[in-house]
Amino acid sequence: MPIKTFRGQLADEEQDTIRLSTNTGLTGYRIRKFQLMPANPGGQDSVNVCKIFTYEQGTPVATVDFADETMLAAGVCQNTASYAYAEYTTIVFEERVFNQDIYISQKDYATGEAVNYYLELEQIKISTDEAAVATLQDMRGSP
Repeated sequence: MPIKTFRGQLADEEQDTIRLSTNTGLTGYRIRKFQLMPANPGGQDSVNVCKIFTYEQGTPVATVDFADETMLAAGVCQNTASYAYAEYTTIVFEERVFNQDIYISQKDYATGEAVNYYLELEQIKISTDEAAVATLQDMRGSP
């Protein structure tokens, strides 16, 4: 299965769109890796909260709710000015397959610092029935 990679940097309260949708919807994706790294390691203290959703968010918040069916992954990256290494934790939920755009949001509830992300998605060929189910799951979760 081919792997697609995405990387970027998110400022405080910023959101990136990962464009995945196709005309037929017969290409599905599954998150394989989600990693975070502070934009300024060893710089200012920061606690970055990043989340990946199946629909666009409003202004990103630091609150994490595992009951939110539209959240595909969440991560926290903590950076301390007095310590040269950042600590991070990421959680990818299930093996959910999706075929629509996804959205990565970031909120730093300490000092407003930026964070880098790295995302690996496994590309999967899906049937027409699987595409319909994946699309309906994404639509059901939208506000």
